[in-house]
Amino acid sequence: MNKLEIQYLSQFATIAFFHLLAVASPGPDFAVVVKQSVSHGRVTALWTSLGVGTGIFLHVLYSLLGIGVVVSQSLVAFTVMKYLGAAYLVYIGWKALRTQPTSAHYYSERQKVPSATRAYWTGFLTNGLNPKATLFFLSLFTVVIVPETPLTVQFGYGVYMSCATAIWFSGISLLFGHCRVRSLFERIGHWFERVMGGALLLLGLKLALTSHR
Repeated sequence: MNKLEIQYLSQFATIAFFHLLAVASPGPDFAVVVKQSVSHGRVTALWTSLGVGTGIFLHVLYSLLGIGVVVSQSLVAFTVMKYLGAAYLVYIGWKALRTQPTSAHYYSERQKVPSATRAYWTGFLTNGLNPKATLFFLSLFTVVIVPETPLTVQFGYGVYMSCATAIWFSGISLLFGHCRVRSLFERIGHWFERVMGGALLLLGLKLALTSHR
């Protein structure tokens, strides 16, 4: 193993470690995937997880093109992106918060299930519109990776993080989308929706109040 290979391996290990810590920390992605799992089942949640995973490519692209630097240094750019992300979280949180109890089983097959496309975009936008994620990836690509690292190698790091994120949340989807787990929420379905909606609403407000520095 030559010096460059050792350097790339060291970079990858560092990126993988910090990415694992970030993806395992509860946040908007986690809240949305859990909500989709319990409300609509594994299939919908898996599509949402795929959306979250591919949403990472936006942040990777920002970092590779240097747009992330603009976002981190420009108060206007950061503020616009921040409020877009916050508005989206508040929107889906408010919808869930207004959930009403139903006379039939709340999580039955009769419940309207979002299409795969809609579920995918829910995950993609939740992750893609999060400026904190942009700054996280920017810090990784500027602090851990040296300028001499080829773009193909950097892109490879991004592919790994995208796949790892999708796999992680797919596991969350399978866990919370299990029929036994979902059955536990049948009697308190509307309350679960309201709690998760409140969490998303608070996350959106917290994001909106985040300062640039």
